[in-house]
Amino acid sequence: MKRSLVIGCAAVALAAGCGTASAQSKFDVLLGGDAFFQGAYVDQDNDNGLRQTEFANRFRLTVTPTAKADNGLEYGARLRLRASNGTGNSRTTDSDRAFIFVNGTFGSVQAGVVNGPSDDSGVIGPNVDGISGSPDGWYGSYYGVTSLPYVTGSLRALESGDASTKIVYSTPSFSGFKLSAAYTPTYGSSNTDVNRRKDSSAYKDMGEIQAYYKGAFGGVGLEGSVAYQFAEARSGLEDLSSVHAGATVTYGAFALGGSYAFSGDSGYAKGHRGVDDNQIWLVGAQYTLGPVILAATYTDAKGANVGTGAATASDYARAHIYQAGVTYTVAPGLTTGLEYSYVDNKSGGVNNDANIVLWDTRFSF
Repeated sequence: MKRSLVIGCAAVALAAGCGTASAQSKFDVLLGGDAFFQGAYVDQDNDNGLRQTEFANRFRLTVTPTAKADNGLEYGARLRLRASNGTGNSRTTDSDRAFIFVNGTFGSVQAGVVNGPSDDSGVIGPNVDGISGSPDGWYGSYYGVTSLPYVTGSLRALESGDASTKIVYSTPSFSGFKLSAAYTPTYGSSNTDVNRRKDSSAYKDMGEIQAYYKGAFGGVGLEGSVAYQFAEARSGLEDLSSVHAGATVTYGAFALGGSYAFSGDSGYAKGHRGVDDNQIWLVGAQYTLGPVILAATYTDAKGANVGTGAATASDYARAHIYQAGVTYTVAPGLTTGLEYSYVDNKSGGVNNDANIVLWDTRFSF
């Protein structure tokens, strides 16, 4: 019933907006993207022969062909290419977004390889991009040997970052409010893959709904969101049930916010023992002084250190993450920054604290 409602809303909105549209001949092709270069120094208790320094880089190119019909309907598609994988110097380019869309007075519909509503616009606090104390950043990629709690890579609804083929509908914004809903038939299935087998992936018939708000009251700004994600799990696993709520308050150059996500035993093997429920909360603050952004974040996470599976005591992890950073805008689209993260993590019964210093320079266009 839930998934039928999501699909029905999207279909009705699309039909309402497209019924009388006639296309103009002109198509615009927009190019955008971003790139970063990072250098990290890591000092951790259990390094197991790991080096202390490492570099990383990534380049993404977004191609968006769009057109506008005579009745004002905007439609098009988006492809985001990534030059990211380089293990063993085996460099490849892939895509993590590939969808068509329509925008009109009815709202918007996206269909294809795209992330879920809360991953796209869910509020987790003021530090959501770049280096400046970002809880959504790259520190975890440099942490090694033991695993962090799975939820540290899923700060919003547990699997909202999954960009499997889905359909997403969002209402127009009214008085600052916007509602969104998404339906994914098969978790982990995308592009031309057609997978109708019931137990071939961790989850099937995955849905998500979100309410989002952004507004201002005098000199105080408020941004917030609440989301719920659900899915049926394959045989032997607990169903997915995840809630997320977050808010950020701004006043002048200051911003303060945080979020909480609870996903219970989603994805755990039925009959599991010795593992707490998946949950994560964080609080962050930010101050902007001209081209400089100062930020700090504290994150508390616990649960299994794997996405789905046995979830026994050996899979349990608990982490406290303290971060502080500074970002400097060198020129429009060009920033450089320095971030320090202290990771206090116990995973599978092993303590493995780490100090991570990360330098990040990025360009966006």
